[in-house]
Amino acid sequence: MAEYVLGIDQSTQGTKALLFDGAGSLLGRADLPHRQMIDARGWVEHDPEEIYQNTIDVVKHLVEKTGIDKNDIRVMGISNQRETALVWDRLTGKPVYAAVVWQCARGASICEEIEGLGKADMIRGRTGLQLSPYFSAAKIAWILRNVDGVRERADRGELCCGTIDSWLVYKLTGKKEFRTDYSNASRTQMFHIGKFKWDEEICSLFKIPMSALAKVTDSNGYYGDTDLEGYLDHPIPIHGVLGDSHGALFGQGCLDKGMIKATYGTGSSVMMNIGGSPVYSDRVVTSLAWGMDGKVDYVLEGNINYTGAVITWLKDDLQLIQSPAETQALAEAANPLDETYLVPAFSGLSAPYWDSQAKAVIYGMTRTTKRAELVKAALESIVYQITDVMTVMGQESGIPIEALRVDGGPTKNSYLMQFQSDMAQIPVQVPPMEELSGIGAAYAAGLGAGIYQKGQLFGKTERKEYRPAMAKELREKKYTGWNKAVSKVLSGQV
Repeated sequence: MAEYVLGIDQSTQGTKALLFDGAGSLLGRADLPHRQMIDARGWVEHDPEEIYQNTIDVVKHLVEKTGIDKNDIRVMGISNQRETALVWDRLTGKPVYAAVVWQCARGASICEEIEGLGKADMIRGRTGLQLSPYFSAAKIAWILRNVDGVRERADRGELCCGTIDSWLVYKLTGKKEFRTDYSNASRTQMFHIGKFKWDEEICSLFKIPMSALAKVTDSNGYYGDTDLEGYLDHPIPIHGVLGDSHGALFGQGCLDKGMIKATYGTGSSVMMNIGGSPVYSDRVVTSLAWGMDGKVDYVLEGNINYTGAVITWLKDDLQLIQSPAETQALAEAANPLDETYLVPAFSGLSAPYWDSQAKAVIYGMTRTTKRAELVKAALESIVYQITDVMTVMGQESGIPIEALRVDGGPTKNSYLMQFQSDMAQIPVQVPPMEELSGIGAAYAAGLGAGIYQKGQLFGKTERKEYRPAMAKELREKKYTGWNKAVSKVLSGQV
């Protein structure tokens, strides 16, 4: 009998369904986008109901595309865009407001109030996270504060406050299960990563009732059963949940201390496995990699708001390109002597700078700077930001970084990958599979359900490798120019 594992990757831009066989090989993929609702203030929202419906529909598309018997699917795993937060009615399952997306900084004033109370260091010490509107707590607090009647309903225990994973689990299980995993919980800014529980004092500071928060479950644990709104003849278990970056770390096989990966998505997560003990930093954050079989691993992580989204900006807003595939040829055709830098602080700068008020800037243009040079500057900004984070991680952890494993759509761009290797001065390794977040969640689910063995999944991947080739002097000149551009942004001189 065929035995399939289903992976759902609910990301910022859309929802993917991935199908794996009993040996962990990817058999097929289907995708559906959802709307990006951005207003004049730069506030970013998603429709939770649209995301849920797309999750059901994308599985149907996958089954049709691959031609499998849908009833041979044995288990499901979910990876999700992290930090994006929403609030919904516990009884009806109806959201009280749109999902506030991780890119959205509308909770900045709430964080400033808490910082004014002198609580920022306490929060960082317990959660591993800098006090920031980037994380879920400020987003949920904003909804409770600003949507009529919601505060009272939350206080009466009528509402659920959660992240996209807990929303999908709740809906997929017919409102029977309200659960999240350790990786997602550790990104809310309300979870004590040393005691492994919601922190009562921090929740009180954000005025979020602990009764409204999900039960925290092992990342390869049991999350309930689903028949996908009656699509399957028999329910299957949801047996794995991971935040997308953690899923990519797991899917990349970064299971040992010191291994590091970068996910190139709408934004980017650079994540280093630091083992079973936390390392705290002022410049990057400490989170839980996952909790599996009663044991947790920690990570250092730096999150960057705009990486792949910079390419979307080139296409949709500036209309300099018609497709992301054009960027490689344009960058290669650009004047190599041009010294234009883009600092894409469209919603501030996150790690390692933590300046939510920073503004984006194009720096160093001359009269000869044209379309190709601007595209090159946009591409290179992705690399510079990731290199900044990796440099800090090496310094803070004291662990030498030997190679960078990468994933996400932009990794197909060989100009980008070679420039990443040149700037980071280490090999960059690209796996043959493009989307590692959903793969990691599916692997966790298959392991949790007893379908897979860890030894069969990892260690067999052949990766394309880029090695440093740029002259040292040129590399230092380029990176120095980037640091100068960033310093101008941080000082408000441009």
